[in-house]
Amino acid sequence: MTEVRFYHLQRRTLEQALPKILEKVLERNWRAVVLAGSAERVDALNQHLWTYDPNSFLPHGAARDGFADKQPVWLTAEDENPNGATVLVTVDGSVSDKMGGYDLVCDLFDGNDEEAVFAARDRWKLCKAAGHALTYWQQNERGGWDKRA
Repeated sequence: MTEVRFYHLQRRTLEQALPKILEKVLERNWRAVVLAGSAERVDALNQHLWTYDPNSFLPHGAARDGFADKQPVWLTAEDENPNGATVLVTVDGSVSDKMGGYDLVCDLFDGNDEEAVFAARDRWKLCKAAGHALTYWQQNERGGWDKRA
């Protein structure tokens, strides 16, 4: 059974929240795949992760960088796991048919976008029906996360 965490972004953007979540993944010596909605989004996130904090280094790559098996964080718009990741992070409402192959799935969605919230509810229902262990996390005023369900 895969643990699926839904992260309701309300106070910070995806670009602010994603690096922090990936830092936690790497602190635990895990590997991650970030599944984005398009190749253009992958390119934007790839660039952002190199520049989001001048005092930090978050090793990652995408198809244009190559060496997928060497990348601790792999950015893609394809439902793939070329780096042997145990964590899947989905953004832009992306859905994987391979969730059962991960220990942890983190679904990040924009709580300020009504359509994204409705879509996340539908994904929650599908994950629940599939028997995954679900938790719901909401951003707090301090920029951290509170477990709500």
